[in-house]
Amino acid sequence: MRKIYYLSTCDTCKRIMKELKLEGFEKQDIKTESITEEQLGQMRALAGSYEALFSKRARKYKALGIKDKNLTEDDYKQYILSDYTFLKRPVIIVDDTIFVGNSPKTLEAAKKLINEK
Repeated sequence: MRKIYYLSTCDTCKRIMKELKLEGFEKQDIKTESITEEQLGQMRALAGSYEALFSKRARKYKALGIKDKNLTEDDYKQYILSDYTFLKRPVIIVDDTIFVGNSPKTLEAAKKLINEK
């Protein structure tokens, strides 16, 4: 599978998608097409935890006081399913490898794998 979960209103996501030249990738705008529980489960299986997929930069993370709580894996899952802003983005899946977020190290690794295939 070659897929990217992104936010169409996010300039960083747009820049990354342009830079990586994601030809042949299935693209899912998480704002207009919500993530399903099954999709999130697949991402978790590759990432190792729901926490790894959770964005602590989301505005609601502080606004709702979530940052002051001890969250369980199930809590992370429910927050991500309830609001797209809680998914760290972009999420890029290349076969059985997942890249979560926009750190330079993550993007370089994704670029390398994409260009190999």
